[in-house]
Amino acid sequence: MRAANDVNFETAVRPTGVTLVDFGATWCPPCKALLPVIETLAEEYGERVSIVKVDTDESPETASSFGVMSNPTVIVFNDGEPVEKLVGLRPIEAYRTVLNRYVPS
Repeated sequence: MRAANDVNFETAVRPTGVTLVDFGATWCPPCKALLPVIETLAEEYGERVSIVKVDTDESPETASSFGVMSNPTVIVFNDGEPVEKLVGLRPIEAYRTVLNRYVPS
């Protein structure tokens, strides 16, 4: 899992392939609950999915540019473009379903 911010976000998202970006904040209880889910997804998908974490308090410009209004928000990028947005804490299956649309098996 890689941290990104307003300065390095553009280089953190893969130009080809799938990147899952977890927008959240350290003070946010649902964001903390999402962390083990994201870690499990990172293990399951390995190199097939790049995982990036953005702290919305530290990177308000990036969060705003993608319409992040609530923590946590997960945005899946495919070939550098945002393709799916999940707002709020969801069961792990919701994230798997989205990733499986874009990740080759």
